[in-house]
Amino acid sequence: MTQYRLSLPSMIAAVAAAAALGLPGMASAAYEHPANNEKGVIVHPEHFKSGKTRAQVIEETKAAMQRGRLSYGQSNFPIRTPDVGSSKTREQVINELLSESPGERDARLRLYSPG
Repeated sequence: MTQYRLSLPSMIAAVAAAAALGLPGMASAAYEHPANNEKGVIVHPEHFKSGKTRAQVIEETKAAMQRGRLSYGQSNFPIRTPDVGSSKTREQVINELLSESPGERDARLRLYSPG
């Protein structure tokens, strides 16, 4: 029976391999985990812990943007616009549709046609 002696380089390589293979498993401790479903992940919101409110994060992001601390892709989140309803009532819209000319109707149908 032959005994193999462990050398320092082989031990370092073994530790590096174990760390490289173990890190993805530790990273999956997030609140999203891989799953065999249509979405591909399952979300566990109870795993996500944050000490900041949404308003605090938005303020920090705005301050970082003003100081130029964010890269191009990080600062392009959409600015929330206030929800503004239509100024017309449902009856006004229906009356406009009923009173439109044949040319306007054809133009509208071409605009919203699937092909």
